[in-house]
Amino acid sequence: MGFTPQQFEQMQQRLKKTTGAQKATRSATPAIDSSARHTITHQIILGVDPSLRGTGYGIIRLGKPFPQTLVYGTIKCPSTWEHSRCLVAISKTLRELIAKHQPTVCAIEGLFFAQNLQTAIIMGEARGAAMTVIAEAGLDIFEIAPRKMKQAIVGYGGAQKHAVGKMVQRTLQLAEPPETDAADALALALAHAQTSNGFAITASKKI
Repeated sequence: MGFTPQQFEQMQQRLKKTTGAQKATRSATPAIDSSARHTITHQIILGVDPSLRGTGYGIIRLGKPFPQTLVYGTIKCPSTWEHSRCLVAISKTLRELIAKHQPTVCAIEGLFFAQNLQTAIIMGEARGAAMTVIAEAGLDIFEIAPRKMKQAIVGYGGAQKHAVGKMVQRTLQLAEPPETDAADALALALAHAQTSNGFAITASKKI
């Protein structure tokens, strides 16, 4: 079937109009909507210092002139409890805390060298139980080494635990220093807050 020169020219004109309309549509609706881009600013931070017999936790809300302490404490498990029962207690308590206070990020103590292999395994069990619940809730998780936490809070990586507690008390304007494990958990949350604000010496590691 043949085309006259006039018919061929008409087809070309229609093709140009169609192509132009398609380009205009693509321009009007970009693949990535820039208005939908946003940076999540974590305002409520959970700190966790995992241990089978005494897991410390602390949740703070960022604000001025100082962060607000929402809750802190220690998940204590008697020595008579089986490991499995302790892991359930850790998981259950953290799940309830997350549901109530709705943190969006967690700072957890990083692994440290342990001379006793059995101790390292037990610590790993507690840490794993905590991380599973936290990850299940959809929180970002960052680990901070103990020395890095002390450096951020006290200014010295070899600081004693009572010094960490005192500085946490002062920073959060608490009536008294928290128990050791809870103080470490709050210190982890504060150290991560420094990281997110760009003031940390060393950034925490996302896991």
